[in-house]
Amino acid sequence: MGYEQCVFTGVEDMLLRLVEDMAESEGVTEQLKADNQMEWVQRMNNICNHAEEIVNTELIYV
Repeated sequence: MGYEQCVFTGVEDMLLRLVEDMAESEGVTEQLKADNQMEWVQRMNNICNHAEEIVNTELIYV
């Protein structure tokens, strides 16, 4: 595995962990998804965007 692949794997892992942790801390659950899909999608999109900003700032734009 090359350097680029290692970096990509690390970025991907960090992004997934951040999204999971942020969703849990903000109460974005499967129950919310079942009850109100549009709210769930909006909140998950916000979480994903925020997580991407964090990853870009900490790993990509260093």
